[in-house]
Amino acid sequence: MAKQNAITGYRPKGVTWKKDFQKNGLVYLLYLPILVYFIIFNYIPMAGVMMAFEDYKVNKGLFASKWVGWANFQKLFTGDMFLNAFRNTTCMAVLSLILGFLPPIILAILFSECKPKRFKRVTQIMSYMPNFVSAVVVCALVTEFVGMNGAVTQLLCFFGAEKQNWLANSNIPVFWLIYVFMGIWVSFGYGSIIYTTAISNVSGEIKEAAALDGANRFQRVWHIILPSIKNLCIIQLTMAVGTMFMVGFDRVLLLYMPKTYETSDVLYTYTYRMAFGNKIDYGVSTASSLFQSVLGTTLLLSSNALTRKFSEYSLF
Repeated sequence: MAKQNAITGYRPKGVTWKKDFQKNGLVYLLYLPILVYFIIFNYIPMAGVMMAFEDYKVNKGLFASKWVGWANFQKLFTGDMFLNAFRNTTCMAVLSLILGFLPPIILAILFSECKPKRFKRVTQIMSYMPNFVSAVVVCALVTEFVGMNGAVTQLLCFFGAEKQNWLANSNIPVFWLIYVFMGIWVSFGYGSIIYTTAISNVSGEIKEAAALDGANRFQRVWHIILPSIKNLCIIQLTMAVGTMFMVGFDRVLLLYMPKTYETSDVLYTYTYRMAFGNKIDYGVSTASSLFQSVLGTTLLLSSNALTRKFSEYSLF
């Protein structure tokens, strides 16, 4: 432990900051541009949180606008559609977490067990591609797939479902599932990269020894690969819980319609219509962002505390 340096964030006992800088000056120099970036683009803009408590006017600026206290939050929370938007956001976030967490892990394991290298590379590239496609194109494809004559609609009709435009269906949980499965399709390939990298670091000798002892492929995956990526899965789950309420604004905005507002409206789109509809209201939009940030931070801290309690590993 005493050999750790500035890279790990640990300074050995008895070593002054001056000696630490002299010894690891190059590391701090490499970190300096990152520090400047975070200060300029992440910390300085945090002063804009004041707009959540002001009747912000662009011509008056941040420090001259009228202070209104909690009025923007009251306006946000008492809106006609707030409860619906919060419910939809919560349900879509939970479904995305439950249904979307395992596919990248499963795909990474399949890649690791795939022997033909050419087939493996082709399928990996194909699984990564949707992540780099514009949200407009993705939503246009989904609109075609689940439309009246879409491929998904025809498949569902084969199993006895009614022929319809599924995006226009306002019943629960049609839109939620469309959004969740679209998100899985777009991100599960790219999300598998980190797990594939972790699995590739597992010693081949251990797997070969297990095979010689009679362990089949499933047993090798269950007893060797999964335990080796357990800590990574815990970190990814903790971070996923912390960001679960960041339900995509652009995709929902491109897919929903007035007919389905009741089941498709989320906090981002609800705030967008309220703050940038007939009148621009920066205070309400900032209040909504602050509310979601506090909620996300609370979830992150709670999930980290739970993982620390029930496992020997945590994010921080």
